[in-house]
Amino acid sequence: MPEWFWPAVAMVVILEGLGPLFFPNRWKAYIQELSRLSAAQLRQIGGFTVAMGALLLYWLTA
Repeated sequence: MPEWFWPAVAMVVILEGLGPLFFPNRWKAYIQELSRLSAAQLRQIGGFTVAMGALLLYWLTA
């Protein structure tokens, strides 16, 4: 595994924690809104996010 992998995972965990830490009410409302989406919509959002992350990672490491 590349040496940057675990630091990158740590950064994701830190970034994911900022929402509930600083904006708990907005974060809760956001999660409730996500729970109303269909599985297909969530899959599209997830696929788009993964694709954008992969492109960004490629761009940053190329």
